[in-house]
Amino acid sequence: MEIWFSSGLLKWYKKNKRELPWRNETDAYKIWLSEIILQQTQVIQGTSYYLKFTINYPKIGQLANATEDEVLKMWQGLGYYSRARNLHATAKFIHKEHKGVFPANYNDIKALKGIGDYTAAAISSFAFNLPHAVVDGNVYRVLSRLFGIETPIDSSLGKKEFQQLATDLLDKKEPAQFNQAIMEFGSQYCKPNNPNCEACIFNSKCFAFKAQRVNQFPVKAKKTKISNRYLNYFVLIDKKNSVLINRRSENDIWKGLYEFYLIESDKEVSTQELLNNSKLKKTIGPKPNLLYSSKTYKHILSHQHLYAKFFVIKTNGLFAKSEKTILLNKLTELAFSRLIEKFLNDCKLKEIV
Repeated sequence: MEIWFSSGLLKWYKKNKRELPWRNETDAYKIWLSEIILQQTQVIQGTSYYLKFTINYPKIGQLANATEDEVLKMWQGLGYYSRARNLHATAKFIHKEHKGVFPANYNDIKALKGIGDYTAAAISSFAFNLPHAVVDGNVYRVLSRLFGIETPIDSSLGKKEFQQLATDLLDKKEPAQFNQAIMEFGSQYCKPNNPNCEACIFNSKCFAFKAQRVNQFPVKAKKTKISNRYLNYFVLIDKKNSVLINRRSENDIWKGLYEFYLIESDKEVSTQELLNNSKLKKTIGPKPNLLYSSKTYKHILSHQHLYAKFFVIKTNGLFAKSEKTILLNKLTELAFSRLIEKFLNDCKLKEIV
């Protein structure tokens, strides 16, 4: 089916592909690592993390033997931290159940935690040259525009239709090259915004280009509902420069990461109203010293807009031994969200305290 597409795409790729650290890799562990890192992450950002992980954990057993805190700290700044937790859990599973050898077939790969259709297809084709077509955002975009497919990509029907088309188009002799090529083409030419249509090798056949409807593809049925959250963080520091911290454990954003004392509200709240919070007052004791109030930090996630403020308070007493604390000069050893990391970089706590 559509031989012109496969042959033209592979010819373009062999001439124009970028040199990336994982591109000529056949080690399934490193391919898996790159794919997990690059989910929801641009190549320019993900590359440094990939290199950091492969240097510190060159073999899957070394990643398996790391602590979750160590893995999350190394992941800090990449976001979508469930990826890091699943990465670590899967490494431990492969190390124990598969004796450190990455599974070599699609179904076994897909059965691993944190791996779906796309990632299983990517690993099985890139590492083992198996004929499984990848379908990611780049592929949806290229195929929907080229063939004028208006089935929503976020519908079950759309997912099946695009998967079948990608499978039909797949060059069975060079599946790894084909999969790399179509994603590269979507990334470099058929971009979400301002695609390079004039220079596109397929513009004479592209439905969206000829119909002047490029920006209308791919089609989505649902609009993402955005919620607003207001996070009021209190950096509470006692007389011995111990900082009160909490490790997030609920099934919410940033699970497994550390944070400061938090009061979450459904709207913006005044500083005085926050300071009058009975639970906070009990924690900080009498005559606390408010050393610093931050600006409002806006942090955008896929379904949430976060508005955060930070208040640095020095207490006159000591925290109870039952409280989770860390010395001020040890804070950088913990894995925080990118939002808190931004505050710490701006604030320079040691100078304030």
